[in-house]
Amino acid sequence: MAVHDHGRRHPQQHIGRAGLASAFRWSILLNTALSVAQIVIGIGFGSLALIGDALHNLGDVAGLALGWGAERLSTRPPNERFTYGFGRSTQLAALSNGVLVAMASAVVVVEAIQRLHNPQPLVSGPVAWAAAAGIAVNLGSARLFGHGGHGSHGRHGDHSGHSHDLNRHAAVVHLVSDALVSLAVLLSALLVGLTGWHWLDPLTAIGVGIAVGYTGLVLIRDALVVLLDGIPSHIQPEQVRATLLALPGVVDVHHVHIWSLSTSQVALTAHVCRRDSGMGDLELLHLAKDALAAIGVEHSTLQLEPG
Repeated sequence: MAVHDHGRRHPQQHIGRAGLASAFRWSILLNTALSVAQIVIGIGFGSLALIGDALHNLGDVAGLALGWGAERLSTRPPNERFTYGFGRSTQLAALSNGVLVAMASAVVVVEAIQRLHNPQPLVSGPVAWAAAAGIAVNLGSARLFGHGGHGSHGRHGDHSGHSHDLNRHAAVVHLVSDALVSLAVLLSALLVGLTGWHWLDPLTAIGVGIAVGYTGLVLIRDALVVLLDGIPSHIQPEQVRATLLALPGVVDVHHVHIWSLSTSQVALTAHVCRRDSGMGDLELLHLAKDALAAIGVEHSTLQLEPG
């Protein structure tokens, strides 16, 4: 006997979706305005590091827009052609985010190396204020995603919440890393103002580009693992097997396959060998599904076999 569980949705999930949409909307608006201001100030007052920060912000705007669209698409119900729904769109958005960040960092590093040999004059005051604004906007936007995700936790706690959602995680990583980038630009601008060492700006831009590029590569790696049906990092195969083997009458578990339906939903198929324990098949299957959901596996298909 095999039973498949599509999981249960609750009103809180819709509340979480609304909060997430608001977080995406405000983050896109704030980061767009910030990027435009930083580019104008960076060009006008000679700061390549600030321009690099602005390019990273623009990459975030594009990434956030992709992530928002993917979140909306992932809520569409399955149909005859896409029987699992559209959850994988969130993974594609996370991969695109990583590629955008990596490309922007490469552009900044190349330009900074060229300018390092020919430093340009820098007016530190406006650059420092723009960098400080970057810190405030990005940390504020990251906080919006923290609040926007609270309502989306499943009934089993954090396993289905935003801490394991690669798409939301990508957005938060971008925003926090941008805040750190802006902090580096702020410190560099203050030091240039105090010392007159204009070469500090392109040197900071190189460091910024390398740090930003690393975060992009990490996002690409994580997204590829999910797209290739790898086991999500927060799911431990040994724990899954132990959970099933701890059920009444279960003597063996094999043909276990675990993968992601989306960046926040995990699926499993397995063959469960059991001996008579006085518990009916349906009762055992429902007990197994509840136990799996408690460790983050919401969608499970189990085949019962005689032990």
